Amino acid sequence: MNIEQFRKAGYQAIDRICDYYYALQDSKFPVLPDVEPGYLRPLLPSSAPESGEDFSQIAEDYQKLIVKGYTHWQHPSFLAYFPAGFSFEGILGDLYASSVSNPGFNWLSSPSCTELESIVLDWASKMLGLSGSFLNASGVGGGCFQNTASEAALVAIIAARTAYKAAHPDTKLEDMRIYTSTQTHSLGLKAGVILGLTVRALEVTREDNFSLRGDTLRSALEEDKKKGLHPFILIATIGTTSSGAVDNIAEIRTVVTDFPDIKIHVDAAWAGMALVCPEFREMCYLKDINAIADSFSTNFHKWGLTNFDACPLWVRDRKYLIDALDITPPFLRTAQGDAGTVIDYRNWHLGLGRRYRSLKLWFVLRGYGVEGFQKHIRKAVDLNKVFVELVSSSDMLSLCAPPSLALSVFRINPKPSTLNQATLPEDALNDLNKLFYGRISVRKDIFLTQTVLNGQFCIRLAIGSAFTQDVHIREAFEVITHEGKLTLEAWDRLLPRGP
Repeated sequence: MNIEQFRKAGYQAIDRICDYYYALQDSKFPVLPDVEPGYLRPLLPSSAPESGEDFSQIAEDYQKLIVKGYTHWQHPSFLAYFPAGFSFEGILGDLYASSVSNPGFNWLSSPSCTELESIVLDWASKMLGLSGSFLNASGVGGGCFQNTASEAALVAIIAARTAYKAAHPDTKLEDMRIYTSTQTHSLGLKAGVILGLTVRALEVTREDNFSLRGDTLRSALEEDKKKGLHPFILIATIGTTSSGAVDNIAEIRTVVTDFPDIKIHVDAAWAGMALVCPEFREMCYLKDINAIADSFSTNFHKWGLTNFDACPLWVRDRKYLIDALDITPPFLRTAQGDAGTVIDYRNWHLGLGRRYRSLKLWFVLRGYGVEGFQKHIRKAVDLNKVFVELVSSSDMLSLCAPPSLALSVFRINPKPSTLNQATLPEDALNDLNKLFYGRISVRKDIFLTQTVLNGQFCIRLAIGSAFTQDVHIREAFEVITHEGKLTLEAWDRLLPRGP
């Protein structure tokens, strides 16, 4: 393909992308694709072509074969997992970034890539209200894009391990401990597997709204210290995946003053974006995060209007990362790096080469402004309030945890008057809700996900698509109610009958 052929194909691609989004916002196709596992292999050749093909045919095959297998994360009725960030500014930013194909591993490899990242992440840090200690401009702390929040946590744990070993060189790795809660994302356990370290998941309770409390943390730390173990990092969460729980950072702050060697990483992958709105900062413990967090991560590619991937990790002290990750062979040395006048981001994350993510976030931040981000977050929170009001008015549904920003967790919990028996025991309620979710999950016009909260089977509804409106939430509730009634009818038929 030459330049003019690319120009022509590019025009067509943009037209088709626009047509796709017109259809998407009008809900002209379902959320989930109507395909079965393995659908694609029989439709494609078993090996790559020997000779290049005409791009028009490639583009047609994309439309005919690939698009049909997409789950449409931007669909107004996509209410599963957490949202995947999107904006047209982000698409264009990615297009421009891809056009230069720059691995960006150090300043010299492309100065604007490094410098834009350092500036844009300072903009983002200020927008979220983070302490000035986390600014690249501080010369001490700073932010750097990671691939995902899971990798951000892994990098933070590696850095914390290195810092602890430097201070306590005789410590055995098998005696070191990572702390999470039982509601922490799987990133904590996965990091332990990767690094060969033990993770202790601290139990959280329904009575505490699944939040990690200070007394629980203190008891665990004191217990492990008495055993001769070495606590070195806690992963605290702002907005857990299952219920949107927020760990009590204020109480954690009090506890860790007595354990100065332990590092604090705050995983705010989803709910961190709510910090753009001043009214949500207290519930997310921003003041305490700014006081004690050694590192903080949130995903602009979830609730932050930015196309995947865009996950910054901010650290209070960049030396914390560089001491753990700086390996500089002769072929990577530069005059600027040796002089210490530039940031070489390869020393802030696991890989060497890195994607040029800052351009799309720059486009998005400029296109929306702080007010645009605030409007986006508030809209999703308000839509969740609509859903909560509908659930509260139902005699069939109930919430399983307090609503958290744009996330609600619910289940069928029918009143005895709606059943031909007394109140159901918990095991039976779980079975009933598995039957309920089974009905919802086979539908293509709505997408919700399941979870388990301390043994209770629940269903999650997470709002975040820019295309979701009030009407879609009400339609979702109608679908949920319809399937709930059919579930109860089916359940009633399954009950044993008397003689």
